[in-house]
Amino acid sequence: MKAQEIKKYQFLEGYSKLSKEDQIKAIEAYSINARLADEFDSFRHTDPELQKRFEEFSENTVSNFHFPYSIAPNFLINNELYHIPMVIEESSVVAAASKSAKFWAQFGGFQSTVLSTTKIGQVHFIWHGKTELLQEHFAELQEILIEGTNHITENMRKRGGGIQSVSLVDMTGEMTGYYQLKAEFETADSMGANFINSCLEEFSTILKVWISNSGHFYNSDKNVEIIMAILSNYTPDCVVETNVSAPLKAFENIDDELNAHAFVDKFSKAVEIARIDPHRAATHNKGIFNGIDAVALATGNDFRAIEACGHTYASRNGSYTSLTKLEVQNDIFTYTLKIPIALGTVGGLTNLHPLAMRSLELLRQPNAEKLMQIASAVGLANNFSAVKSLITKGIQVGHMKMHLLNILNTFHASSDEKAAAEKHFMQEKVSYNAVRKFIENSRIKKYNGNPN
Repeated sequence: MKAQEIKKYQFLEGYSKLSKEDQIKAIEAYSINARLADEFDSFRHTDPELQKRFEEFSENTVSNFHFPYSIAPNFLINNELYHIPMVIEESSVVAAASKSAKFWAQFGGFQSTVLSTTKIGQVHFIWHGKTELLQEHFAELQEILIEGTNHITENMRKRGGGIQSVSLVDMTGEMTGYYQLKAEFETADSMGANFINSCLEEFSTILKVWISNSGHFYNSDKNVEIIMAILSNYTPDCVVETNVSAPLKAFENIDDELNAHAFVDKFSKAVEIARIDPHRAATHNKGIFNGIDAVALATGNDFRAIEACGHTYASRNGSYTSLTKLEVQNDIFTYTLKIPIALGTVGGLTNLHPLAMRSLELLRQPNAEKLMQIASAVGLANNFSAVKSLITKGIQVGHMKMHLLNILNTFHASSDEKAAAEKHFMQEKVSYNAVRKFIENSRIKKYNGNPN
C-alpha cells in the first residue's frame, strides 16, 4: 500500500498510552452514539479496586462486558452432588443442562474418569547436520535439558508435576532441516501455560549452546535456528471420559410419540450421523462445548484453548467426527463423551477474578482432575438434551421459548406485554416474526382502547 493511500485512514497512534478518558474520547469520535462514554461508564464496577483489577486483565480496557452467571443444579457426578456455575449468553443451554442432570440423577448420574493429564510443548528449529548424529547423541541432550531447567521446575515438581519426557521429532520430510523438541509435562492443578513456555524457552537456549559447543558435530553443523518455542493447545493425552447409563425402559415416557425402543433407535441413528458427517458433527460437538465453555468461563479458564484442542481431537483420524459414542448392550443404554480438556484451578484468572474464585468455592475447591470431570459432565448433559430435542419435538420449540424474553426485549416490551406474550406462546410456536406481530397487535388494541 502506498504512503498516500495509508494517509486516508485515521489510525489511532499511541492509543495504549492515552489516559482512560482520552481512549474513550478517541473511540467516541468514531461512534454514532453520543452517549457512548456514559454507557461505558455504566458498566464499570462501583468498587474502584475491583474495576482496576478487571482492567488489568487485558489491554486498552474502556469498560466491562457483562455475561449471565447461572447455576445448573443437581449434577450427580461420581456420586457427588454439584450445583454448577455456568457463564453463557445462549438461551436454553443452562435449562438443557439442568433438565439433563435431573433425568440422569435417577440412574446414578454421570460417571467420569480422567485418563491422563499430560500436556505438550515444542521447540521448533532448523538444523542442517546429519540426522543420525543428532539421534545418536540425543540422550545426552535430554539429560542436559532436564538438568538445565531444574530451577524452573523445582516448585512444580514439589506439587507432583514437572517434565515427563523430551523427544526428538524428525520433520525433515516435511520441511528441509526442520526438527522439533517435543516435551510432555504434568502441571498438577494449574493450566501451566507460563510454566511450560518458560521451560521451552530455556530448552531453546540450551539446544543452541549444546550444538555449538559439542564435539559431536562438524563446524558446518553447529548453526541451529530456533523458529519458536511454545506449548501446544492440542493435548490428546489430557483426556477425560464421562458416561451416563440407564436401562431402555427409562425412556418409555421420554416422548409423547416415541416408545423407549423407538426413541433409542432414533437417538442411535442421530449419533451415527454425527460420526460420519462432518457438517452434523460440528454442530453435535458445538452442543458439547456449550456446556464445557460455560464452566470454563465461570472458573476463569481458557475456553478458546479447550475448543481448539477438542476440534483437533475430533479430526485426529483424518476426518472431523463426533466426540460421543453410544452403546446399547443387554438393553442398557450407555452414552459416552471422551474429550481432552486442559483445565486449571490455581493460577491465572482462577485466583484473580472474584466470580471465578466464587465458582471454585461453589464446586468445593476441586483439583484440576475433578474440574475436568465436572466440565465434561456438563458437556455431555447439554449434548444429550440437544440430540433428544432434535429427534423429538425439534430444537426450536425449547430453544425459542427460552429465547422469547430476548426477542421481547428487542421490542422494548413492557412488563404487561411480556406477561401476555409468555401466556400466549405457551401454546404457540415462537419466532421473531410471530413475536413482532403479537406485540404490534397488542399495541394497536391498546391504542384503540381494547387491551384484550
